[in-house]
Amino acid sequence: MRKRVTSRFRMVVAMLVGVTISVFGAQPLQAGTRATTLKVQASWPSGLTLYDNLKMFAERVEKMSNGRLKIEHLPGGAVVGPFEVLDATHRGVIDGAHSGAAYWVGKHKAAGLLANCPAGPFGMDYIDWFGWVYEGGGWELYQEFYQQVLKMNVVAIPILPAGPQALGWFKRTVKDWEDFKGMKYRIPGIAADVFKEAGMSVVTLPGAEILPAAERGVIDAAEWVGGIEDMRLGFHNVWKVHYAPGIHEPATVADLYLNKDVWDKIPPDLQEIIKAAATETFFRWFVRFHKQNAEAYKELVEKHNVQVYRTPDDILLRFLETWDQIAEREAARDPFFKKVLDSQRQYAGLLVPYRLSTWPMYEFAGNYYWKDRIYGRAAKE
Repeated sequence: MRKRVTSRFRMVVAMLVGVTISVFGAQPLQAGTRATTLKVQASWPSGLTLYDNLKMFAERVEKMSNGRLKIEHLPGGAVVGPFEVLDATHRGVIDGAHSGAAYWVGKHKAAGLLANCPAGPFGMDYIDWFGWVYEGGGWELYQEFYQQVLKMNVVAIPILPAGPQALGWFKRTVKDWEDFKGMKYRIPGIAADVFKEAGMSVVTLPGAEILPAAERGVIDAAEWVGGIEDMRLGFHNVWKVHYAPGIHEPATVADLYLNKDVWDKIPPDLQEIIKAAATETFFRWFVRFHKQNAEAYKELVEKHNVQVYRTPDDILLRFLETWDQIAEREAARDPFFKKVLDSQRQYAGLLVPYRLSTWPMYEFAGNYYWKDRIYGRAAKE
């Protein structure tokens, strides 16, 4: 009898151990199960910090999914051209893309509202903008824009906050708007439309062509991002005059695009992991990016003798005034543009006055402690 009880006891213990191992000690993949791998191509080269955002996302997805889902990240040009990634994702040539709506302004002006809307929009910063996406109806408008307006078979997820962006690099200093508007200035997207309508000579060039154009004197000034991105591209080797801030891209966001047929085949738990990893990457990469920017500006000024100037207020004001005119005209012309703009205005009208009323001014304590270390001669005068 004792042997029979002991035998049964051992069987129960073995079963419990087996259950415990299956629940708490699971292997990354069950035997015979293959990981799902998605090929995602960026619009930028692997050497830029923008590409690091995609790498960070890929690492988080693999770890959070316990190896069930992998992201094969590819730099711009690996499969298709940098500006062809959205169409390639739509057609299923690649599973996904890491790019920005600023590149699709030529398809529809509302793309600018989803990517690099001037003024934030309406004074919003990245926290407010992210709130608009997830608390103010922006997510639904995102999917409507790509799937119904552009007729693209994709799911779009915000992932990369690349800003606020500087006004840019100049061959000489500028005193005011009248001095500035005579220059040949490289800038893309909806901001190019604004500066052009305000009376500037605007040149639109891909990032790789900016420095050669500057060296040949084809352009007098150019905008890229600012900080670490600009230093890696080598702007300081051509020009030594830099102006910040800009108001054209205070909350610039790029996205992750996934082919919708591919997305629909992904199990719901892995879909949630993708969305969670994108949100984590958005903020985790953002703080790393600005630490890199701070280090870059310090090096640009102290090592490379770059002169950083505060952008004259009348340049920023002229831009906002012109943008408001364009936005009003475009809203009257296109119902979807108006739908997005009204949504952003409503959300900003709630959040921005609240923050202006209750949040301490960044400059107040900042100037108290660091006024003598602000970059830019105009800022000190």
